[in-house]
Amino acid sequence: MSVDLTVVIPAYNEEQRLGPTLDAIRDHLEKTYRGEWELIVVDDGSTDRTAEIAADAAAADPRVQLLSGDRNRGKGHALREGVLASYGRRVLVTDADLAAPIEELDHLDKALADGHTAAIGSRARPGATIGAHQHRLRELLGRSGNFLIRSVAVPGIRDTQCGFKLFDGDRAREAFAASRLRGWGIDVEILEYFRRAGWPVAEVPVRWSHQEGSKVRPLDYVRVLAELTALKIRAIRGADVRAALFFLVFAVVLYAERWVAPGHRYIPDALQDQNQWEWFFAVTADNVRHLHNPLFTTLQNFPDGVNLMANTVMLGLSVPLAPVTWLLGPAVALNVAMTGGLAATAFAWYRLIVKRLVAHRGAATVGAALAAFAPPMISHANAHPNFIVLFMIPPIIDRALRLCEGTRVVRDGVVLGLFAAYQIFLGEEPLLLAALGMLIFAAAYAVVRRDVARTAWRPLARGLGIALAVTLPLVAFPLYWQFFGPQSYKSVLHGDNAGNSPLAFLSFAERSLAGSERSVDGLAMNPTEHNAFYGWPLLLLAFAIVVRLWDRAVVKALACTVAGAALLSLGPKFRIPLTDIVLPGPWAALADRPLFESVIESRVAMVCAPALGMLLALALARLSGSPGRRVFAGVGAVGLALAPIVPAPLDAVDRIDVPRFVADGTWRTYLGEDETLVPIPVPDPGNAEGLHWQTTAGLGFRLPGGYFNGPWGPDRVGIYGPSPRNTSNLLRDVRDKGRIPRITPAWRAAAREDLRFWKAGVLVLAPQQHDGQLRTTVDKLVGRPGKWVGGAWVWDLHEGS
Repeated sequence: MSVDLTVVIPAYNEEQRLGPTLDAIRDHLEKTYRGEWELIVVDDGSTDRTAEIAADAAAADPRVQLLSGDRNRGKGHALREGVLASYGRRVLVTDADLAAPIEELDHLDKALADGHTAAIGSRARPGATIGAHQHRLRELLGRSGNFLIRSVAVPGIRDTQCGFKLFDGDRAREAFAASRLRGWGIDVEILEYFRRAGWPVAEVPVRWSHQEGSKVRPLDYVRVLAELTALKIRAIRGADVRAALFFLVFAVVLYAERWVAPGHRYIPDALQDQNQWEWFFAVTADNVRHLHNPLFTTLQNFPDGVNLMANTVMLGLSVPLAPVTWLLGPAVALNVAMTGGLAATAFAWYRLIVKRLVAHRGAATVGAALAAFAPPMISHANAHPNFIVLFMIPPIIDRALRLCEGTRVVRDGVVLGLFAAYQIFLGEEPLLLAALGMLIFAAAYAVVRRDVARTAWRPLARGLGIALAVTLPLVAFPLYWQFFGPQSYKSVLHGDNAGNSPLAFLSFAERSLAGSERSVDGLAMNPTEHNAFYGWPLLLLAFAIVVRLWDRAVVKALACTVAGAALLSLGPKFRIPLTDIVLPGPWAALADRPLFESVIESRVAMVCAPALGMLLALALARLSGSPGRRVFAGVGAVGLALAPIVPAPLDAVDRIDVPRFVADGTWRTYLGEDETLVPIPVPDPGNAEGLHWQTTAGLGFRLPGGYFNGPWGPDRVGIYGPSPRNTSNLLRDVRDKGRIPRITPAWRAAAREDLRFWKAGVLVLAPQQHDGQLRTTVDKLVGRPGKWVGGAWVWDLHEGS
């Protein structure tokens, strides 16, 4: 049968409106449509005369057909039955009320003639006219429901639920055959199918008028959302679930020794960072509980305090995890953040690779695993959640790429702005490094594909402007506080040896399978800053991949990103290995610039991890279509390159016990209002156990000193820890060297001044290395011996006052 147009009408209890609707459609098609047509009425189990009216029409005109159901199954079922029974080259679906007049078919028909595969009658596009309106409350509920539906399923289509749609017949039959929904949600399900298939859909403004007796109720929008949510859950691919579980297991195994007893286990390679981060999570939860300023506190570094925004407290995680901190403690909250955040980051890279690079899920899993679990990430997994919880970076990259496409610039610009604002509250330095990597990639890609660059730069520039306009109001005050608020600072200087040695890229990190302490000797600042160490086998494989796939523009851009980031990470100057030749590095051009001056330049090499992961994914995807022997050889080469850098689980040791004097609350009887407890030695970045004491005591007392970033000197240069004072320096030297100094009256006077400045109420010395020398020193400074109370030496400063 050769049919140019099929009209499908789902009908349920439509005896009042169906007759006039059939007459109007037949009259219009008879007068204006030149091709052959058919009209299919699907009676969805009506209990009135709907089927009888349709049967009479079919008896009078053989081009009218009736499909009857034995019971009501829903609009989706009726539409599916009607479309699958159609023969038309084009298929129009319309509601029985003809809220959009049949004459609007001409506008939809033109859209298909222009190359679209579907034309959606829209009440929301400019040019649409609405006659009779619904009740205002009903209309508001409808618009709200439609907005939620668009957000969940088909962004870009303003009116998903208008029942007047024209489809290419073959594509419609394919889409409806694959549909599963029985209710109103089928409209969205079909549009989603067209979107995934890449079939262009036009949204055409139409005339529309509300008809009394509509079968759509406000709660139907809720049902649509429920149907679509269930459909999306059922549509989740098994490979995606397996990838997510793989990443989660990987992260849990990595932190297994801390998960055994989070509150009593400590990662030794974290140095003092674990104490600091647990304190960050604890103080944020305390600020949330008591509605205090989350950007500042005097709980450590009393009385000057700490600018929390100028420290990486990760408000984007520490605030949402406040209930976990309240219930289970900061150690568990930090574990959740680092374990879950690392797995989420890997899955975010996986989704980006699947969406933008390769469809092969296995290849994407390997690439994402390298991006998230590369040696630099494992190094920071010891102590720096802000450098491993990067799950917002891939969505930010994806939104930037969407802006280049120029399809929904305003929407994508707004979303990018929101993403960037949230990432600022997760970590600013990772966002800066990601932007640097994206800039290198974009510049390289623009050189290779100038045609793409010419098309993309305008929507990209406009979208970035919109993103900036969205981000700034959200972060303006926190950033003002960070850079100009109390205890703010200008920059943090890291010395002249913060760049990578070229040998660091070829060597293996200490936590890698092929690594050891000797393999990193002299090539890294400390165990938490192994920012390169990809190993020569992986770099050799990456070079081979680039050579083999050099014809692809994305490979050239990724190669430039790896090379550019590696060069920048060498610092302002670097020495050629095995020689005394020192060359200037490209970082010299950025080293003194605002923001960049505080960056540890070796960290720029972390940008290489996702770029290398994407190269691996591209290579493995190419191999998947090769003969078996070549696949075996290629996968074997990837395995040999990755095996040496597979990380071992992070070590954890039993934590130093908190003295009973602190843990059981004895300290409360020694402190007056606003007085501080002073651990001996005064807490600093080299020994921050006092922060652990404080979190164990529920942040019940304040501390002088601490571990944070703060200002020093008239130039407000950023340093780690408090501004030095005579007494804290003296006690630190005793702790480090174990020698008792000669205590003069000047030292005693300086101690009295410092204790008054700190508003000290009690001094507490726990058992530790050189505790005998420390005890003797404090005895001489205070002028009387301490007392052994609750497992610690205690000097009550109220005695004899």
